[in-house]
Amino acid sequence: MLEEVRALIKLYGLEPLPVEGTLFAGTYRSRGEFPDGKPHGTAMVGLYCEEPRSLSLFHRLAADEVWHFYSGDPLRLVLIHPDGSSEEAVMGGDPLAGQLAQFVVPAGTWQAGELIPGGRYALYGCTMAPGFTGGSFEGGVRERLEALCPERKADLARLCCGSGETRMPDGFAT
Repeated sequence: MLEEVRALIKLYGLEPLPVEGTLFAGTYRSRGEFPDGKPHGTAMVGLYCEEPRSLSLFHRLAADEVWHFYSGDPLRLVLIHPDGSSEEAVMGGDPLAGQLAQFVVPAGTWQAGELIPGGRYALYGCTMAPGFTGGSFEGGVRERLEALCPERKADLARLCCGSGETRMPDGFAT
């Protein structure tokens, strides 16, 4: 494991996110809640790295998610929209080369993320309003997503959840 990765894991207390696989730490949960108990907003910090393996398997959320790039090497987000179209976004520290500092994943869009090949690590954050709850998460199963977007077959082969692992554990919240 790279010393920088070890130091970031320790600094933020990063742990694997259930189902999805990202090393993460919740950093903010609003005190304000909606009548159903869901938070007005949440934030987290995440880390993609090769050792220990950390990436984001396909999933979709019930609210928009704003991604923020902080440091390290570029990361790649793969999106599959509800209509079956897809796109990629490269986030990184070089905006003049087209890398994004922020990116919004619209609610209901399937998303996955990983380091660009050859990268060491990528430190990023995500914010949501309304905030993240385990009930707002659904993991993506390969067969379902291949039927929706067959041109992403190679990404789906690497970045899909297992068929039995599509929901966060009961009561999970960041």
